[in-house]
Order: sequence, then C-alpha cells, then structure tokens
Amino acid sequence: MVDSDAVARAVRELLVAIGENPNREGLEGTPRRIAEMYREVFCGMDQNPMDVLSVGFEEGHEEMVVVRDIPFFSMCEHHLLPFHGIAHVGYIPKGRVVGISKLARAVELFARRPQVQERLTSQIADAIMGVVRPHGVGVVMEAEHLCMTMRGVKKPGSKVVTSANRGIFRTKADTRAEFMAIVTGTKG
Repeated sequence: MVDSDAVARAVRELLVAIGENPNREGLEGTPRRIAEMYREVFCGMDQNPMDVLSVGFEEGHEEMVVVRDIPFFSMCEHHLLPFHGIAHVGYIPKGRVVGISKLARAVELFARRPQVQERLTSQIADAIMGVVRPHGVGVVMEAEHLCMTMRGVKKPGSKVVTSANRGIFRTKADTRAEFMAIVTGTKG
C-alpha cells in the first residue's frame, strides 16, 4: 500500500533538493497531488492479478482467443518515468475460458507497479499459464519509454517490443505464427 504521507514528505524534500520552494503558490499542493497520483499509478501493488484470472467458464473451447490492443501505462523502475503502449494477449484454452476482461485487468495490475517491460511481459504470460492452465499463451507488448524519449538518448517515437510465449506458442511455430498474424492483422 502506498504511504501517501511519506510520499508527500519525500516530494517536498525533492523540490527543495532541486532548488525549488515547495511553499510557492504553484507548488503548494504538488506533494499531495503526487502522493495521490502514486496511489493510483501503483495500485497493482495491492492486488493479486492471479485472483482476477481465476474467473472462468467451462466452454469446451480449444481454439485461439486473442485480445488485441490493450492499452497500458507503467513506470520504469530505473528512472520512475512512465512507459506506455499496447499489449496483445492470446491463449488456447483446454476447454475452460477466462473472462476476456480479466486478461486486460491482469495486464493492468501487473503494469501498475514499478516495472521493466521484459519482466512485465513474462509475468502476464506466466500468470495466465499458472492460473488458466491453457495449452499455451502468447503476449506481445509494444511501448514508448519516456526514460528513453525525454532524457538520455532522446529518441521520441521509438518503441520497445517484447514477447513471451509459453506452451504450444513456444513449441509450435505455426501456432506462434497464427498468433502473430492476428496481432499484426496480416493474413497467414
């Protein structure tokens, strides 16, 4: 759980450390606003994504299910700057399907923590494999990282793409290719 009072105190100290006056009119409420923002941005720290993935239905379905273009926002744990983009999640159930909104919710809960994109991608795939127990899972994430676009190398528009494949998405090239064709909107 985010300690809002501690965050506000730390932001106040940070403002002083960069040479600002935290008492000036434009900055007076900044420590409180940032504490509120951090409570929202890091809400995934207080919730278990595995819990949302446990909501499913026995349907006898064993064909690919893909949710494309799931928007997400996260915070780079190295610079505490945002990265944001879209996630594509696919799986092949073993008869039992998970509520599709639960896939998007799991993406959000893992993203709402200090993260690196590589780990985020793997966490989503591993959680689906562990809770839903499908034949396989594929996750592709595309994101722009402000730590790379507004500072450092300063390359706005650059995208980082990561993928994680589990089960038959890893072992069967045709399954992986079908998933990628659906994600990219190309014909196989």
